[in-house]
Amino acid sequence: MLLLLAVLGAALVAPVRSHTIFQQIGINGQMAERHNYMRLPNYDGPVTDVTTAAMACNGDPNPLTHFSPNVATLAAGSEVTLKWYHTLNSENTPSNPAIDSSHKGPIMVYMAKVDSATGPIPSDGWFKIYEDGLVNGEWAIDRMNANNGAITVKIPSCLPVGDYLLRGEIIALHAAGSYPGAQLYMECAQLRVTSGGTTLPSSTVSFPGAYTPNDVTFQLYWPVPTSYDIPGPRPFVC
Repeated sequence: MLLLLAVLGAALVAPVRSHTIFQQIGINGQMAERHNYMRLPNYDGPVTDVTTAAMACNGDPNPLTHFSPNVATLAAGSEVTLKWYHTLNSENTPSNPAIDSSHKGPIMVYMAKVDSATGPIPSDGWFKIYEDGLVNGEWAIDRMNANNGAITVKIPSCLPVGDYLLRGEIIALHAAGSYPGAQLYMECAQLRVTSGGTTLPSSTVSFPGAYTPNDVTFQLYWPVPTSYDIPGPRPFVC
């Protein structure tokens, strides 16, 4: 019991170095310059209120101050690498990973079709293309940290040409036993699909709206979880 209380106490006072920002993408194995194509906050802190407009691509209390004017072009079916770092200027190392290992939780990737990838952030029209949670006792963030802060996802091959926002999200569950407690980290990249199919998902979600407080409330420590229901819809498949 004393050990459990110590773990809980450490989680509740986890240092700021535990935070993270999704800030780099790669197309088919070619990594872009860091921050290019991205909309980034000036601070690596989390969003904890699932009812705020910041749920889409981050924002208040972490103002979006870094807007790239550029749009990454790719074909539907391409592989996109998303990479997280602790801060806007830090490098990933074993002692300073993309997110602290105490911040167990899932990783998800969403997209939304937009009129202009550099235009306003939409609240609706989001569909999930990737999710990774708890598998055989290991969390998605452990696998991401072991891969130097990166994951690779495939853009659905049937998506039509046009502009999209790509939303990468981590939900850290170390303080999620009650609401608000879960820490949500999300940022968006600007994409343009130049060749593809003709199918958009018929069912989409909104941010805010995709998650309820109950969806992000979870007891991480005791009893030790053996399964986890990832919030939001299941990933879209062509």
